[in-house]
Amino acid sequence: METCLECRELGKRFGTIQALDGVNLTVMPGRVVGLLGPNGSGKTTLIKLINGLLTPTAGEVSICGLQPGKESKAIVSYLPDRSCLPEWMNVRQLMEYYADFFADFDRARAADMMARLSLHEELRISQMSKGTKEKVQLILVMSRRARLYLLDEPIGGVDPATRDYILDTIIRNYDENASVVISTHLISDVENVLDDVVFLREGRVSLQASVDDLREQYGKSVDALFREVFKC
Repeated sequence: METCLECRELGKRFGTIQALDGVNLTVMPGRVVGLLGPNGSGKTTLIKLINGLLTPTAGEVSICGLQPGKESKAIVSYLPDRSCLPEWMNVRQLMEYYADFFADFDRARAADMMARLSLHEELRISQMSKGTKEKVQLILVMSRRARLYLLDEPIGGVDPATRDYILDTIIRNYDENASVVISTHLISDVENVLDDVVFLREGRVSLQASVDDLREQYGKSVDALFREVFKC
């Protein structure tokens, strides 16, 4: 079976800082993977390298057999760690914008999810709360029929009810041929939706395993294991 994502000896240096060092990572289709680590561990750098927003210093990335670039962007749906929605746009304009850029964007799916949140198509981003903006951006990202979804801190800074909605939206809107990588430090909130986890420490992979295997091996939750491994 072809991998959705493979990183081989991937490294990234910013001046004298080694942000990533020799990262080896494999993600198979149909898996939801938690990319876990403390602040500064390299999670966002890794996601940006996979998405082609940064160029690696060493190693390589393969997405369904493609190197990061124009072709890979057509099958990767990326949620950045901060809002990138133009404040002047309304919901309808945003859906048209995504439909123009991405051939795999399912406008009907997006419109249905917007309607379920009672988000009128003429409602502007500037009129929305922070939590609503987060939901809108996630709906747009998850309404693509992508092969790989890269979600950078999708539940950071929002209330628990919004977190539940976001996680439910993620799980309901990808198929068995796609994979999801979720970067987060809110492990207890996402643990129940994860199939696999990757622990990053100072730019290196310190652990990669299935959630079931970890629970069986260590007899504790992923959150409890994370707190033990990364205890200050």
